[in-house]
Amino acid sequence: MARETQHARSAKNRGKNSGHQHKKQFGQNFLNNNQIIDRIVAAIRPQADDHMIEIGPGEAALTDPVIRIVKHLDIIEIDNDLIPQLKIKFASLPAFHLHHTDALRFDYAELLHTSDEQVRVVGNLPYNISSPLMFHLLKYAANITDMHFMLQKEVVERICAQPGGRQFGRLSVMMQYYCKTENLFDVGPENFTPAPKVDSAIVRLLPFKNKPLIADDEALFERFVRQCFTLKRKTLRNNLKGWLNEEQIEACGISASARSETLAVADFVKLCNYYRQHAPE
Repeated sequence: MARETQHARSAKNRGKNSGHQHKKQFGQNFLNNNQIIDRIVAAIRPQADDHMIEIGPGEAALTDPVIRIVKHLDIIEIDNDLIPQLKIKFASLPAFHLHHTDALRFDYAELLHTSDEQVRVVGNLPYNISSPLMFHLLKYAANITDMHFMLQKEVVERICAQPGGRQFGRLSVMMQYYCKTENLFDVGPENFTPAPKVDSAIVRLLPFKNKPLIADDEALFERFVRQCFTLKRKTLRNNLKGWLNEEQIEACGISASARSETLAVADFVKLCNYYRQHAPE
């Protein structure tokens, strides 16, 4: 009975502000609405056998319900002032494993118990580093079952955008090359302390275990896609000068007059593979 009372009290308080001084350099905006927290947890669907990684737990709004379900939760936190709070709340729980480090530079392979272990990643990512952090995590995609992130709504729209839309760009191509993407739902600024100046959204990313499209050189592919969007409103003919000429672009069945935002992910793969095969030594 006492255990149930403690859990109920924890659920009641997990969205409350602890008095922590929020730091702009870490992009700290902490969830304060229990209904939204419960909706996010329902979308993640943590399971008893899961090995989960949480990036940026903040005041533990998501940590609290998740850590009581999963067998192992690695928590990545950079803020010195939050470390003692997290230890006080969770150090007695066997699933709790805290890493006081920078999520953008951390080697996530260190968390794997075996080379083929699958992990799940969740986080309310700071807006100022969300894109580079997701690209960093994609290095470990072979070991990631899924990722659920709270991001700026505009970033989620870009991740999930389809060709031809104004939001479609480099981030869309790269994330959709590596993952199945899904925009789950929006979260308004009133659900955070302090309230951000933008709307947020929850995205689900499912890394492909067998990619439907294969770039012959993925490091080159990333550079190639970046080049294609150097000047977004320009044509491929202009953006790919020094890479592919008009004749080579059209040899791939793609118009040199097309703009990059109108191409499918498969088109970028086709162009990049052609460039790799025909580029001068």
